[in-house]
Amino acid sequence: MTVHFIGAGPGAADLITLRGRDLIAACPVCLYAGSLVPEALLSHCPDGARIVNTAPLSLDEIMDEIGAAHTAGHDVARLHSGDLSVWSAMGEQLRRLRAMGIPFDVTPGVPAFAAASALLAQELTLPGVAQSVVLTRTSGRATQMPEGETLDNFGATGATLAIHLSIHVADKVRDELVPHYGAECPVAIVWRASWPDEQVVRTTLGALPEAAAEGPGRTALILVGPAIGAEGFDESRLYAGDYDRRYRPVGTHPRFPEGTE
Repeated sequence: MTVHFIGAGPGAADLITLRGRDLIAACPVCLYAGSLVPEALLSHCPDGARIVNTAPLSLDEIMDEIGAAHTAGHDVARLHSGDLSVWSAMGEQLRRLRAMGIPFDVTPGVPAFAAASALLAQELTLPGVAQSVVLTRTSGRATQMPEGETLDNFGATGATLAIHLSIHVADKVRDELVPHYGAECPVAIVWRASWPDEQVVRTTLGALPEAAAEGPGRTALILVGPAIGAEGFDESRLYAGDYDRRYRPVGTHPRFPEGTE
């Protein structure tokens, strides 16, 4: 018996890995975070599967479900939205499973920021503009931010910021980041990327609060940085005709002569 933690992707039912789909189809028990995981993914469950929406359950109740499946020898598909590496509450479940001696594995999924980038048709790292993406959030009722992990500190890097779970404090985001990026810095607010009701508002950092008020008010991602919508950036040296690289030797004395490993 194994508990398979599966990243269910950002919303669209077909944005799940083949491995994730096949694991769902093989498990007689499926626990899914119903507040964000689309029910269409449950169509992959086998006939007669026990399907449990964990949104209204406590952690103890979720572990009771897993414990019962373990006793019965039934594999469990545990679905969380996006990718499990960030803000999934997987860590606390894995800690309990280790203590209970229950095997588990993890299958990654498409994260929300990647779906938002695809919707915008926008690379978040551009030569000479930004080469880092910071995934962060602001403090909320459930989780406070550790000391030092502030928008002010991250903004000082000039990186592209993907700010989750913070649309309700858009004024705070603006106030902390304007000193670093300027009021005219481009911003994209993306609601529910890849869902049928996905929505995008492009704005500037200075006008962020007003733009945020145009959307649904939750499940939004705020992308901030000069790379958002930039056009005047350098082309990558990777594909430059005079760039000597292992798979395309250039010049009379290439660094990696043809035929070498």
